[in-house]
Amino acid sequence: MATSKTVFTRLEQRATEADQVIEYLKQQVTLLKEKAILQSSLREEKKLRVENAKLKKEIDGLKEQLVQTETQNGARASAQTCSATPEPAPQSIPVKTSPPAPKDQVKTRGEEKKKKEKPEKKGEKKEKKAAAADDDSRPVDVSRLDLRVGCIVSAKKHPDADSLYVEEVDVGEAAPRTVVSGLVKHIPLDQMQNRMAVLLCNLKPAKMRGVLSQAMVMCASSPEKVEILDPPTGAVPGDRVTFQLFPGEPDKELNPKKKTWEQIQPDLHTTEACVAAYKGAPFEVQGKGVCKAQTMSRSGIK
Repeated sequence: MATSKTVFTRLEQRATEADQVIEYLKQQVTLLKEKAILQSSLREEKKLRVENAKLKKEIDGLKEQLVQTETQNGARASAQTCSATPEPAPQSIPVKTSPPAPKDQVKTRGEEKKKKEKPEKKGEKKEKKAAAADDDSRPVDVSRLDLRVGCIVSAKKHPDADSLYVEEVDVGEAAPRTVVSGLVKHIPLDQMQNRMAVLLCNLKPAKMRGVLSQAMVMCASSPEKVEILDPPTGAVPGDRVTFQLFPGEPDKELNPKKKTWEQIQPDLHTTEACVAAYKGAPFEVQGKGVCKAQTMSRSGIK
């Protein structure tokens, strides 16, 4: 009997607390109602009244559920349920305060993207600096040059320079490279069409009389004569020209300030047999043969 009396006493206390909560919610509803009347049209006011009526109904339902739960499960379950009863209150707040949120979200997303992008850019710069440092630490020899077999697909005279050809050259890439060469005085235009050659592909691109040149045709050269180097039979555009005595990967781009090309070029010559060589090591396309000049022996190459 004492236990039952205690339970009923607690139920009465909880019912009183529920009444107080209801009274508080009614006050909040009244305040919100007044605020809505000031800020909203008559139509919004009607809508708010309907929502408040629903809210009151839900509160009454929660009160009945509270009493039933306490009766069934005792005071512990009652305490848990009472802690949940204030949750419906936010439902009566108008939704007018929500529109600024997307702007904040957009700013946050933009800031997150910038934060993500910055480390990537820093990483790219670090990689470039590391590559440059690696290049600086390597010996200056012919392995630094990106020499490839290419096919001069077409050639024409430069529109603004009588001594220059403008060629389109396939070096095994997705699109041909534009190359400007001072060969007009040495090689007839018809001999420039659809012919194989050796190209230096990692010089820094430079404009020559307004046309950007993206590589250099390698030639045996003397003051009197110039001949384009011929790749071995069977070589195709994109084949690498390598040197057995000087292994290594070429620089991505030769640094003009370091004058890498200027240091290597004086050691490029054709042999007695017209074979192109660097310090005696022939220009070789692996498995296909060596590169040669047609007739010029013991000549410089540039």
